[in-house]
Amino acid sequence: MAPDKEQTQDLINSGAICIAYETVTDDNGQLPLLAPMSEVAGRMSLQAGAFALEKSRGGRGILLAGVPGVTPANVVILGGGVVGMNAAQMAVGCRANVVIIDRNIEVLRQLDRLFSGAVTCIYSTNDAIEKHVLAADLVIGCVLVAGAQAPKLVTKDMIRRMKAGSAIVDVAIDQGGCIETSYPTTHDNPTYIVDDVVHYCVANMPGAVARTSTFALNNATLPYILQLADLGYKTALATNKHLLNGLNIYQGQVTNYSVAQALGYPYISSVFA
Repeated sequence: MAPDKEQTQDLINSGAICIAYETVTDDNGQLPLLAPMSEVAGRMSLQAGAFALEKSRGGRGILLAGVPGVTPANVVILGGGVVGMNAAQMAVGCRANVVIIDRNIEVLRQLDRLFSGAVTCIYSTNDAIEKHVLAADLVIGCVLVAGAQAPKLVTKDMIRRMKAGSAIVDVAIDQGGCIETSYPTTHDNPTYIVDDVVHYCVANMPGAVARTSTFALNNATLPYILQLADLGYKTALATNKHLLNGLNIYQGQVTNYSVAQALGYPYISSVFA
């Protein structure tokens, strides 16, 4: 809700009880209902990026894997969470040169172990982002701040100085995007060009593979749906702290701190706490 005030206001006005997929948690501090769509979007980001790099779309005309005797593409992934990890798996599988940038050193250690040196893991600083973005053929934005608007990590100035025909896939566009020049696009018209850089910024990327996405989301959601159905929302929220973390709006009041901060609403601590 954080990047969409109109939707949030409509939900406030409705008097509804709104539980957001993107803020329900689990015992590991993860976001189990967001994970399936993050997995799908992360894996799709590589095929979207490959598509955007084609000459017919305004791209440089680069094959991600290269061929014997020709250098593969440089892929930079901003964020090493579920989306970033899945994007990296696909990029490594495509034999691209892959860099992941993240601000959590423990996440970088885990990714380094997972990929056994096949991915270069870089700690996130402004200088590091600028250096690697400017060298990239494909940048994939995978940044997530739970419930809040995504920070703008790639500036207009960086876009202006990127290689002509390079491409960006901003998976974070559902949370406002992490690229300063990003705005939401559709599956029917997925790309646009700014300063000779192809932008792919489709909101709800998993909608393009709806069958896979539906099964994946239902698998994760069903236990929570059954709990709400069996116990009713009051008891379910009062007894399951992870479901309670998903409560964003309760009968006209904003009960998620990040949403309240982003949109300027008063924050009301949940009545079920």
